[in-house]
Amino acid sequence: MLKGMTSILVLFLLSACTSKEEKALMHVYEKNKIYHQKLEKTEKIQLKENGITKLVLTGTYLYKPSKKKIDKRDEVFIISIYAEDSDVQSITQEGYSLTLEGKSAKEIKLLSKDDPHLKDISFVSDWSQFYLVHFPHTAKKSFKLIFKSDTYGKGILHFAKVAKYVLHKDSIF
Repeated sequence: MLKGMTSILVLFLLSACTSKEEKALMHVYEKNKIYHQKLEKTEKIQLKENGITKLVLTGTYLYKPSKKKIDKRDEVFIISIYAEDSDVQSITQEGYSLTLEGKSAKEIKLLSKDDPHLKDISFVSDWSQFYLVHFPHTAKKSFKLIFKSDTYGKGILHFAKVAKYVLHKDSIF
């Protein structure tokens, strides 16, 4: 009888402690959930000259799945640019181009450092410029955002509307 009561008491104590830890972990997860979801849809390229990074471009795809069967919404990104040698850091300046599957952006809007769009973005820094960029809708599940610089060449950011591992036919088993 004493062993049974002791076992029940130990199980009760362990389950109570586990519950508190789980609640704390879930609170941390929920607090940072949006940040991590955006981080999953973030890609970065570095364009180099003689092995030295001259330009860094980071993009976050702001896609949210729709319940509509036919989704024709624009493809929207937050793009960050840092160019080491340039006083003007603008993706709209001459000598730079940004395309999604060969199509130019419909709209490019410069964002201030305190813009609400940047709240949950991982790569916010004082030395970069940030843009909200809208491209025409694409029906593809995965696509390439291509940045070209006349000086430093081109870089490709790979994005997908679904988790990238879903697109691979290789089995993990």
